[in-house]
Amino acid sequence: MLQTTNSILMIRPINFRMNEQTAVNNYYQKVLDNILPSSVNAKAQKEFDAYVDKLKSFGVQVVVISDIENTDTPDSIFPNNWISFHENGTVGLYPMFAKNRRLERREDILDTLEEEGFVIKNTIDYSNAENHEVFLEGTGCLLLDRINRKAYCALSPRADENLLIEFCEDFEYTPVIFTANQTVNSKREAIYHTNVMMCLAETFAVICLGSIDDKKERKNVLKHLKEDGKKIIEISEEQVASFAGNMLQVRGTDNELFLVMSKAAYDSLTTSQIAQINNHCKIISSSLDTIEACGGGSARCMMAEVFLPKI
Repeated sequence: MLQTTNSILMIRPINFRMNEQTAVNNYYQKVLDNILPSSVNAKAQKEFDAYVDKLKSFGVQVVVISDIENTDTPDSIFPNNWISFHENGTVGLYPMFAKNRRLERREDILDTLEEEGFVIKNTIDYSNAENHEVFLEGTGCLLLDRINRKAYCALSPRADENLLIEFCEDFEYTPVIFTANQTVNSKREAIYHTNVMMCLAETFAVICLGSIDDKKERKNVLKHLKEDGKKIIEISEEQVASFAGNMLQVRGTDNELFLVMSKAAYDSLTTSQIAQINNHCKIISSSLDTIEACGGGSARCMMAEVFLPKI
């Protein structure tokens, strides 16, 4: 059982722009007045390609699949929300809050992975929950401790508690449930995805404890992390706004561990936080400014970890 993988699925954007359907509860999205809409996708593609090249240069195996022309899929660059891959050969498919994000689910992506030598034994599909306005957006909402079999989840309009519990029963995880908030126009609003305020690595966790307003819930999350031997690296709400929580640990050449983040996330970290991370692994960072501003997601959201067995 591994917590990290060397294999990553990434979707190259064709129709990238700010998605008005997700902006209703993703408070990180911005309208870029100084960029023409026609050039937003080109800028995102440039950032995407540089990011993929950087990951590959460190030995990360990246399967890149292009988005489809003429479909309204502005967020296809964030595949980890609709699909997850597991060591036993199971694929999870998830219900999406925004109607146009439901178009991102594609059978042919599974075919491509099988062509790459990955083994898919069965699929558990939760997407029907969309019909009942119930959502659980993949590993955006579910932070999986695959070794200790725990699923950390911040409840939000995109993360339903009952569906989380159903996932945990199907995949044999213990749920660790809480609510994470951010201040928006002087009000506390739910953070839309857990992986914006928290990152779970093999030996440490990066987390914005200040976003968990309920003391009991905060204490419970800390208890679980500590009992599993995770070193806690705390980040602030301001750093979360720079996507410092949206990181992913991956394996590169010779199984070396790296923590992947955006340049904005890296630039927001203190010298002490960088030193704490470097105690555990090296850092890879890449500039994702356009993608972060328009998409409201960052480095971690762009990577769907592939844990499937290989032939």
